[in-house]
Formats: sequence, structure tokens, C-alpha cells
Amino acid sequence: MDPKVLYRISYGLYVISSKKGERLNAQIANTVFQITSEPPTVALSINKENLTHEFIVESNVFVVSILSRETPMKFIGHFGFRSGRDTDKFESVGYRVGVTGAPIVTENSVGYLEAEVINSLDAGTHVVFVGRVVDAQILKDEEPMTYAYYHEVKRGKAPKAAPTYIDEKGRE
Repeated sequence: MDPKVLYRISYGLYVISSKKGERLNAQIANTVFQITSEPPTVALSINKENLTHEFIVESNVFVVSILSRETPMKFIGHFGFRSGRDTDKFESVGYRVGVTGAPIVTENSVGYLEAEVINSLDAGTHVVFVGRVVDAQILKDEEPMTYAYYHEVKRGKAPKAAPTYIDEKGRE
């Protein structure tokens, strides 16, 4: 089996955010998809070891901020390769609080979906959260970043906690 065929599935690049009490946290994710249009429902996959997972479980809300193709790698790294356990990811980032109380990243975002969790599925290392969209807005008329663009043009890598991570060291 060639696991690289999974790279051929279309993905975007998103900042997934949530809250726990007064604390805010967010991370980069690529697995977000629409489930239904009426009511508008989306799903996303989050690693159980990530702090964002803990926040979504606690609050039952999340925001998907859709990143622009022009998002700098430093910004992606800020949310994707640092833990909210060690740093306040919102200290120097443009955001506002949405109707659920979860943070909406406005900096480098073309739009967002704000959702309340209605179901979840344990998928081993990850949990798939299904959320009913309670608010959504287009913020900029720009192209969203695809995961393929992130890899091919920006030369980005998948962190170990990503559902699309493949350990290249053990492969021939």
C-alpha cells in the first residue's frame, strides 16, 4: 500500500479554535468538511493529545477560520507547531470573539464557520467532531489555501499530530 495516495485527497488549511472557561486556544488543521446544508453542519478531526481537543470537549464549540493562500508560514507555524500549553496563541493575533464565545481568527482568514458540537466519533488517535454551524461570514474575497498549495508551493510539512502525517523514516 502507498499511503502517499492520501495526499491526493483535497484539503484546506484552517485555524481551529475553541475556549475553556476564559482561556482561548487554537491550532492548524486540514481535515474539515461539510456534512449537510440544511441545517448547515461540518465535521473536523482533532488529535486527542492536542489542547484544542480538550477545549472543544469542555465547551462543545469550535470555530473554523479559513486561511488565505497568502498566509505567511510564520503565522501557520505559530498555530501549527507550538502548543497552547506553553504560549498564548492569541496574544499578538487579530481575532474577535464569536456568538459562542470561541475566538474567530480574523488575521489571514478569508472567512469562518462557528459551530456547536452535536456529535463526535472516536477515531483512535483523533476525534471527529460534528458541529451545527451557528454563524459564518466571508471576511475577504481571496483564494483559500489548499493543503496541496501549502505542501507544494510553501513547502510546508505535516506535524506528527496531523491526521495526514506519514512517517517517512520507516518507509522504503
